[in-house]
Amino acid sequence: MTFRLPALLFASLMLSAPVAAETLAQTVAAVKKSVLGIGTHLKTRSPAVTFVGTGFVVGDGLSVVTNAHVVPDTLNAARMEELGVVVGDGANVAFRPARLVALDREHDLAHLRLTGTPLPALRLGDSDSVAEGQELAFTGFPLGMLLGLYPATHRASVAAITPIVRPSLDARRLDARAIAQLQRSSFSIFQLDGTAYPGNSGSPVYDPATGSVLGVINAVFVKGLKETAITAPSGITYAVPARHVHELLQRK
Repeated sequence: MTFRLPALLFASLMLSAPVAAETLAQTVAAVKKSVLGIGTHLKTRSPAVTFVGTGFVVGDGLSVVTNAHVVPDTLNAARMEELGVVVGDGANVAFRPARLVALDREHDLAHLRLTGTPLPALRLGDSDSVAEGQELAFTGFPLGMLLGLYPATHRASVAAITPIVRPSLDARRLDARAIAQLQRSSFSIFQLDGTAYPGNSGSPVYDPATGSVLGVINAVFVKGLKETAITAPSGITYAVPARHVHELLQRK
């Protein structure tokens, strides 16, 4: 027995896929304008700019969000090393200094602040509305500036929304008090069925139709061994919900 779709339904299905692809293409074109590199600048170093991760612009165009683990713990003040963002297209890049405004190590988020001309900003969405199975996308720099500053976009669906708990390095330390502390510091995180690389740390995860940011790629929970993060990346990526970005931006 051969099953045939009604002609009208078949036609509508054939038309829906190109429209979805066109919508994502338009969204990516807009999102890319707000995605930039995070790095440090030192005049006496070659190259002068060192790439450390991805970030994205929010708010008034002068606020940048990235991962806390992307921000260097120390800078070489004696040699005037600066923290900042890398903007540009491909090989034509420019460095803009930034200052660290707020750091949330629990959720691995950082807020940097620029001066000067505002950049195009992304809108933060309601991450509490995200559901398992929902289609998302993320844009960032998986290989940093090795091939130039070209942002790459990946599709990913929400495989699961799970609590994240930092495990103890030694099981013998997991007494009742330690377990209670872990439970208090647990928070929900998005598990995505997409592959991210170390350079994707801090990439915005967004709605393909609207570009609203719903999460931030977090490489701490993506890679296993540092040595195999690029040669054998995990097919499971994690993202911190945008609700924690909202909270971060309220800090002074």
